[in-house]
Amino acid sequence: MRALAIILARGGSKGVPGKNTREVGGKPCIAWTIEQAQRARRIGRVLVSTDDARAKAIAEQLGSETIDRPAEHAGDAARVDDAARHALEVSGHEGLVVILYANVPVRPEGLIDRALELLESSGCDSVQSYAPVGKHHPWWTARLGEAGAVSPWEGEVLNHGIYRRQDLPPAFVPDGGVIALSGRALRLEIPGVSPGPHAFFGVDRRGVRTGEGEVIDIDSEIDVLVADAVLRRKMG
Repeated sequence: MRALAIILARGGSKGVPGKNTREVGGKPCIAWTIEQAQRARRIGRVLVSTDDARAKAIAEQLGSETIDRPAEHAGDAARVDDAARHALEVSGHEGLVVILYANVPVRPEGLIDRALELLESSGCDSVQSYAPVGKHHPWWTARLGEAGAVSPWEGEVLNHGIYRRQDLPPAFVPDGGVIALSGRALRLEIPGVSPGPHAFFGVDRRGVRTGEGEVIDIDSEIDVLVADAVLRRKMG
C-alpha cells in the first residue's frame, strides 16, 4: 500500500497572513505542495486538512481529497500531530503517512520519495528532512546581557574557540520539507516513547539531508520574495 500524504493548511497564521493561499511563483502556495505530493511515486492519496475555505477550494480543484480541520486543532496553540492524527483517523488509512506543510512551496524534487524509501527500508518510526545550519551554527550562539555584554550560550569559551565557518562540525536543523512516519508512530502506539510534543516521531528517528536553501518555509515576507524568485527561475 502506498503512503497517505496529509497536507496541513491552517487558515490563521502568524508572520504572513493568508500565506497558504498567497500567490508564490505564479500559483497559490499550497498548490506547489499538493502537486509535489501528487508526483511522488510512493504516495497513493493526497489529503488536505484545513479550516480555510479558499485552501479547500484550491485543493479540490487540483484533485486532492479534503477534510475540515476542527477548531480545536486550528488555533495558535494547536499541535501538528493532533491535526495530522485527526486526518489519519478520518481517512481510514492504515499504512505509512507523510506530513507536509502547505506553506513550504520549495522542496527538492524526489524528497518525499527519499524519506519514504528510508522509512520503509530501515523500518524506523519516522524520517524528517534536515538542512545544514550554515553560518547560524549553535557553536556561534551567544547571550547578550546587560549593557550588551556578550557571553557564550554554553560553556566557557565564546564561539567554542572557532572563528572559521569551515572548521565548525556538521550540524543540521529540521527544515519543514517532509515528515514521513508510520501510522503507529502518529497514533502514539510506539512503546517506550517519552511524552511530549515530539512523541509522534517515535523512538527510532532518522533524517534525510537537504542542501542549504533547497527547502523554503514561508514564515515572513522575505521568505515570500525568495520563494517566488526561486520558483520563477526554476520555471525558466
